Amino acid sequence: MTRSVLFDTETTGLDPLKGDRVIEVACLALDNDLPTGETFHRLIHPQRDVPEDSTRIHGITLDKLRDAPRFEAIVDDLLEFFGDGMLVAHNAPFDFGFINAELARCNRPSLQRSRMVDTLALAKDRFPGMPNSLDALCRRFAIDLSERTTHNALLDCKLLAEVYIELTGGRQRGLSLAADDQASLNVTRYAKVGTRTPRLMVPTPDELATHAAFVAKLKDPVWK
Repeated sequence: MTRSVLFDTETTGLDPLKGDRVIEVACLALDNDLPTGETFHRLIHPQRDVPEDSTRIHGITLDKLRDAPRFEAIVDDLLEFFGDGMLVAHNAPFDFGFINAELARCNRPSLQRSRMVDTLALAKDRFPGMPNSLDALCRRFAIDLSERTTHNALLDCKLLAEVYIELTGGRQRGLSLAADDQASLNVTRYAKVGTRTPRLMVPTPDELATHAAFVAKLKDPVWK
């Protein structure tokens, strides 16, 4: 199993070096880049105001954060959830910058950039010159956006998880040339991730025979 974590933040503004703070963080655990259902979600008191311009984006006011913990109170739980695997985010340098600024205030080591997976960079490589915001990618991949009336870190994580599957070719993990029962298991595993009905790809008898003939010509084939 290869565990990684997809995460998103909401903030008071755009620049942690000018005093902007994290007010929400949400994470989804991934197993081989597919969501496991394990989540982490916290609202955080920023110890400052939340500008109206920011509230219009994410809908979070300072009053809503009145009883929320400060970052130092949740940092241990967050780092434990992050673990030591790769960290996936959309426009990851933004989220890394804010989390690292908060970690610095707690005298904790920064997240290493070598752990970063930026889905925005992946999207730009795949769709150069096209809009690659989370909304644009969801529309491109026919992912339901009906619940996204404002930015919400946990909802954004769930949407981004579906986008990430598309960007990394995750649908292909449901394919199998093995027996029908094993193929069904693979399809079931994928079906837990999204709401779309997967297509079961079953080879025909002629295709199986052709494959067997090809494999028979190989020296020590791994398929046997």
